[in-house]
Amino acid sequence: MKLILFYLRKLFAVIKNEVLVLPSRVAVVLFFLFILLLPLLTDDIYILRIFTMACIFAIFAASWDLLSGFTGQINFGHALFFGVGAYGAALFNLHFNVPPWASIPLGALVAVGAGLIVGIPALRLKGTYLTLTTLAFPIILLGVVISVPGFTGGELGLSGVTRLAETRVQEYYVIAVVMLGLCTIMWKITDSNVGIIFHAIREDQIAVRASGVNTTLYKLLAFSLSGFFGGISGGLYAHFMNLADPSTLSVNMSFLVVIWSIFGGAATIYGPVGAVFLLVPFVEFTHVLKDYRLIVFAVLVLLVLLFMPDGLFRWLREKIEEECPRCKVRNVAWRKTCRVCTAPMH
Repeated sequence: MKLILFYLRKLFAVIKNEVLVLPSRVAVVLFFLFILLLPLLTDDIYILRIFTMACIFAIFAASWDLLSGFTGQINFGHALFFGVGAYGAALFNLHFNVPPWASIPLGALVAVGAGLIVGIPALRLKGTYLTLTTLAFPIILLGVVISVPGFTGGELGLSGVTRLAETRVQEYYVIAVVMLGLCTIMWKITDSNVGIIFHAIREDQIAVRASGVNTTLYKLLAFSLSGFFGGISGGLYAHFMNLADPSTLSVNMSFLVVIWSIFGGAATIYGPVGAVFLLVPFVEFTHVLKDYRLIVFAVLVLLVLLFMPDGLFRWLREKIEEECPRCKVRNVAWRKTCRVCTAPMH
């Protein structure tokens, strides 16, 4: 009992001193609770399906941000990783009877290979040339998929992929927990020394190389990590939808992930994730508008790009929090002194 009370007091101290001091951290905790408690709040299968898809796309969006947002290697063909992960998991499952818990990581490893295939020739490119090169890869693979229907299912895709769990609620929890775990890992990567180097490469690659850092190695690492997490999202999609089809490699999928990331705030991880959970349900729940819902979606995105060029969630965070000029610790915007060093905030 004493041990339990000790840990409860420690947990309370962490919540009081580390979580409740910043609105952004409170928002993250509330988001985690919402995701985990959603099946207890509603038993509507349609709503669970929407948020399950949002969890899958959140991993996908965060994986794009890990590469393009932090290293500046703009990838307009990110659907390649999603599609390779989906087809890889489906092929392992259908042709080799590999269960989902193994076929999804295997598909993701194939996506890592795809990331290296894209990353190696892209190392010599930048700007528009890099963007067009990355855009070409999923289109090329799409042609290959359609040309060998005996193996890939052609235009119809591969159907009959094993489900992740017996019920939709169980599937939701599997995907939601994986999403929360992987997005946390991606955030920790960007908050580590590796993330600092990624950010430095985006800002001034020549200066980073001059300081003795092997930028080639780190860019390949970024492509590989992005491919792995993107492949995981594709594998989850294939097993959830029981299908891997050419739509996973479509140009539309590549552009959507860019929209989500820019809308929420690139180079944050939490921005793209938040954008997915805002925009995916928005598009679904506005189906009553029929053909006009895409126009409303476009107007919403344009308004954010015009008035919040750094992204919606980054803009919101800057409104409610600010950085201490002395110790660089974040504080709520209405504090007069820093919560750590007590320096004046203004």
